Amino acid sequence: MKTILFAGYAPVHFVCFEPIYRRLAARGDVRVELSGGREPDPEGRGALSAAKLYSHFDVPAERIVELPDMYEREYDMVFSAHISGYFPKADRKRVQVFHGLSFRNMAIRRDVLIYDNLFVIGPYMMRSLMEEKLFRPGSDRLVSTGFAKLDRLVDGSLKREDVLRRAGISGERPVILYAPTGQKGNSLESTGPEVIRRLRDTGEYDILLKLHDHPRNRAEPGRDELVSLLDDHTRMVDDFDIVPYLFLADLVISDASSVTMEYSLMDRPVVFLDVPSLLDSAEKSKKGRFDTETWGRRGGTVARWPDEAVKAVEWSLANPDAHGDVRRAMAEDLFFNPGKATDAAEAWITSELGLGSS
Repeated sequence: MKTILFAGYAPVHFVCFEPIYRRLAARGDVRVELSGGREPDPEGRGALSAAKLYSHFDVPAERIVELPDMYEREYDMVFSAHISGYFPKADRKRVQVFHGLSFRNMAIRRDVLIYDNLFVIGPYMMRSLMEEKLFRPGSDRLVSTGFAKLDRLVDGSLKREDVLRRAGISGERPVILYAPTGQKGNSLESTGPEVIRRLRDTGEYDILLKLHDHPRNRAEPGRDELVSLLDDHTRMVDDFDIVPYLFLADLVISDASSVTMEYSLMDRPVVFLDVPSLLDSAEKSKKGRFDTETWGRRGGTVARWPDEAVKAVEWSLANPDAHGDVRRAMAEDLFFNPGKATDAAEAWITSELGLGSS
């Protein structure tokens, strides 16, 4: 029996591995265990056990291993979706699956070299890793799987009626999804709440609010204001998996979040709330490969002020094909194997472990 470990510190990390986990868990020749969580910070806050982390998902309790026990175990293959990773006493192969892709490219840095293999999300990421001189062209450490998290976005398995029911809206109005990044200086801290207030007050939209599940600023300025706006047509999304709501949305509002790149697969309008201080910090950061030139915010409309944002939403919904050529080219460049990334991942894993096809 081959053994595989996945470990992360936030629910979104498992969301990115979950399709692969489900596929492997259905096999009889491999055992997949789950670990992770967070140690408390110096003030004793923020601790998260593995049991609590995976309580949000339908996984057997016997597959969950707390970090102290995991550190004493051995596995054939270890998967991570965050770059620093958690690793057991011994393993044969370490694989990075990533937990998103944005024009900030925070994963394009030397830290990824601790992994034996990377499940590369798409051609753009592949080029970036090479242009930063992290890998040579043709390196067998780079595996062109794609992003398993997004398979359901385009494979036909999601049904609009089911997601509407899950979101608690009728779908009779255009559906807007607001999903800011979790970085400090995001739009939740500036124009976001006022934009949502004005859109709500038009009475023309169903609005879904999906905030980051582990924001850098734990105080989350602006969250209370958003909560005060909730009503029958303005709903907070509590799920950790944003994919069903990307599938449902007629338009996405964001700032510098990876969801804007993921949403390119739907070829629908995006409005970017401008966050100059966040972008300036990202450009000056020593982590990642900041790049607004290749795709950046080209797939949508940038709004600097709340009134501009409201007008941009109205105009974009009336002209949904605007920027369509850019979005389609963007999606093709960003993602390998859309809808079939889990298949590609399973094929590689079983080959590496010497297992037969399922």
